Amino acid sequence: RIWAVSRGIQMDRKNTSDMIKQIAYAGVCAVFVLVATQIHVPTPMGGTINLGDATILLTAYLFGPFAFFASAIGSMLGDLLAGFGVYMIPTFIIKGLMAFVAGLLIKRAKLKQTDGKRVPILVRLPVFLLAEVIMIAGYFCFEALPFMYGVETAALSILFNVVQAIAALAVAIPVSYISFFEKKSFISKRK
Repeated sequence: RIWAVSRGIQMDRKNTSDMIKQIAYAGVCAVFVLVATQIHVPTPMGGTINLGDATILLTAYLFGPFAFFASAIGSMLGDLLAGFGVYMIPTFIIKGLMAFVAGLLIKRAKLKQTDGKRVPILVRLPVFLLAEVIMIAGYFCFEALPFMYGVETAALSILFNVVQAIAALAVAIPVSYISFFEKKSFISKRK
């Protein structure tokens, strides 16, 4: 409420109700991100990928930059449940930043769509790709730290993260074209 008032948004009953709905849906999305990180799909290379990044991209498409919270919290809790406690804080930052950047750029693209058309693939793909580059670079930087694995070993994890990113793009792009994601967008027309 303080944030809204500071931005000059009058908080009447409808605005308060909309904000409560958005927070509730963001909580549900955090659970979806958490569950999606626990779903592991085997890869031909012998490893597994999870669906967490795809869920983060879809959450960013729905909520804009507000997706930071759902994505960061859901992913961090996913690391906690998987037994990767050392990754919790970096994951919170990296996955939150992914969602924030993608959400901000998608919001700008949606607000420019005055004719009611969907955000085109030539906008959606680079935005989602940028979010995945943030993930790859973020984990590389964290894992390259001297108290983690070092640069050489961290470089080996880049391949795994690229596969994870490709899988996320392969799921998120087509799913984001489902009409639900256009109708249920929580991106406000307010500046």
